[in-house]
Amino acid sequence: MNSDSDLQIAGDILEVPHLLQAPREHPATVAEFAGLARTIAADRSAWEHLVRYDATSRWYHRLRTGPGYEVWLLSWVPGQGSGLHDHGPSSGVLTVLSGGLTEHARGRARALTAGAQRVFAPGYAHEVVNDTLAPAVSLHVYHPGLTEMPMHVREHARCCTGLARVP
Repeated sequence: MNSDSDLQIAGDILEVPHLLQAPREHPATVAEFAGLARTIAADRSAWEHLVRYDATSRWYHRLRTGPGYEVWLLSWVPGQGSGLHDHGPSSGVLTVLSGGLTEHARGRARALTAGAQRVFAPGYAHEVVNDTLAPAVSLHVYHPGLTEMPMHVREHARCCTGLARVP
């Protein structure tokens, strides 16, 4: 049995309105939020002129809001990082628009190049760093909108400073 050909449509599919979903005005699923980020990324004229680079701190700009979500544009010069943090009750989609970033999470490093996306759940702790020699730009979609960004202490920092390990 070949699953690629098991489904066959007979007649006019448009005559089956209860099977068709009406297009939503705003994203509501993970796939739709990731799609929103890809759509914004593809339209460089909508964001490229807004980007600024700041050698003293990461630059960020709220690009868009919608019902229950926010879209942020960030720039990263070489060496800048976020520190280990989570996003409280917000889920997110991180999309690299240009350059490269490295995500550190759960003892693993992931290189993220232009076009790469990472989806994360509430409470997911990570650190994002530009450890390349070129600036980078990223887009972040948060749902619900970002209300907190708790910072975390790295485990290896605890062992090396003589602080007791917290369970």
